[in-house]
Formats: sequence, structure tokens, C-alpha cells
Amino acid sequence: MKIGLIAGSGELPIQFAKNALEKGNQVFTVAIKNITDKKIQKYSQVKWLHFGEAQKLIDTFKEKNIKNIVMLGKIEHYSLIFSIYKLDERAKRFFSSLKDKKAKTILEGVIKELEAEGFYFIDPSPYLENLLVPEGLVNDIKPEGKYIEDAKFGLKIAKEIAQLDIGQTVVVKDKIVVAVEGLEGTDKCIIRAGKLAGENTVVCKVARKNQDMRYDVPVIGIKTLESMKKAKAKLLAVETNRTYLLEKEKFIEKANKYKISVIGFNLEKIYE
Repeated sequence: MKIGLIAGSGELPIQFAKNALEKGNQVFTVAIKNITDKKIQKYSQVKWLHFGEAQKLIDTFKEKNIKNIVMLGKIEHYSLIFSIYKLDERAKRFFSSLKDKKAKTILEGVIKELEAEGFYFIDPSPYLENLLVPEGLVNDIKPEGKYIEDAKFGLKIAKEIAQLDIGQTVVVKDKIVVAVEGLEGTDKCIIRAGKLAGENTVVCKVARKNQDMRYDVPVIGIKTLESMKKAKAKLLAVETNRTYLLEKEKFIEKANKYKISVIGFNLEKIYE
């Protein structure tokens, strides 16, 4: 199958291109200058565009006779909101038509806009199954019971916040919500929580209810751990089978080194 990949930053688009190629697919990537990692070129043909060149993106996929599309990788929400001046006329019209500028609204709008042009967004998760966090302890640092209780408390709060499309991350301590992810993103939220509450916080990250696996699936990686180290956080709690873990071996090594526990929670069991 021929797959068009719209690639943001980070390792996720690279891992998808690699896995899709290994499964016998042909991947063509539209990459964003100064955002997409150049390593994507190892596993895919690439067309580099400036941020906001929506019409060129559409024209490129049509020229390549690509129908099936995947959208992966991070484009900071604040970049979308505060970089309107960089957008072409097609993108400006698209943004002005949205009912609000929530991440979910923008991403669903992008899918709808491109589907109207004849493209079809496929679920990338079959190509990324090896990255999904399983249930249970991910590394070797077993946490104390009080941190597990904080995690269960925080995950429930995070699920409600995610459904409101505010953010996917909540940081708690002693069953108090210390910080909620907003426009600044997960890493700055974690660091802010450390400044507010000191050490031993618990970071909780979840997917939305009825998460559409085609976009905005939660991701954790080395950068998450680095932020937690700065904040002296104790535990990273994520939703099992709804969170991607990047560079797993390096991640586990770092988590062990920093004495940070990482656990995948089945939220259905928490609500029992």
C-alpha cells in the first residue's frame, strides 16, 4: 500500500515509516521544515514544506497519487495558534471556519478538510503496536503504595480534563491536583508542578475517552523523563494500550537511572 505521512516532530513518525516499510508499504512523507526530524528520510521519500503550506501539501499528495494518509508527530498547539501569519490562504480559510481552536477541533477539522479532497485517514496503530505501553510496571523501580494511590486519583482527573480537550496530563501530590497541562505542553507542565509542589509528584497522562487512534495519541519518551528529573517527580502513570512509548530500551535505562517508576494502568480497573 502507498501511504502518505504528514510528519510533525519527534520519533513517532520515524518509527511509523520504518515499521510500515518493513511491512512492505511505500511511504511518502510531507515533512515540515525546522520541525520534522531529518531521520525520516532514511525510511521514506520526503517533500519538505514550510509550516502552514496547506495547498502545497494537498497538491503534493495528489501529484503522487496518494489516497491513504497518516498524521503523526508533534506540532505544538501554541505554534498553531500564534503562527497564523505563516499560513497560506487555504490554511487561513480553514482556521477561520473552525468553531474554536482546541487541539481536537483543529485535528478533526484537518481530517475533514482532507477527506473532502478525496483522501482517507487510516489508523496507524497496527504499525505501532510494539510501542503501546502494556499494563503493569514498565521498568525496575517499584513505587510505594502512596504513589500508586496518587496515580489512581490523578488518572481519573486527567481523563476528565482530556475529554474537555484542555490537555492530557495532570500532576498530583498527596491527592491534590498540582498542575494541569494547558497550552504549554506536557514537559513544561511537569516542571511547573515541581516548582509549585517540590519533589515526589506523580505525573498522570491519558488518552481521551473513545480516543481516535488516528491522531493525538499520548506519547512518552526520554524528554518526559528529563522533565520529571528536573521536577524531582516520582512516578509516571499512563493509560495502558492508549499511550506510545518511544525508544523503549533507552527509556527504561533512563527511568531506572533517575529512580522514576513508570506504570501502565488499565483505567477500567481503576473505575471498578
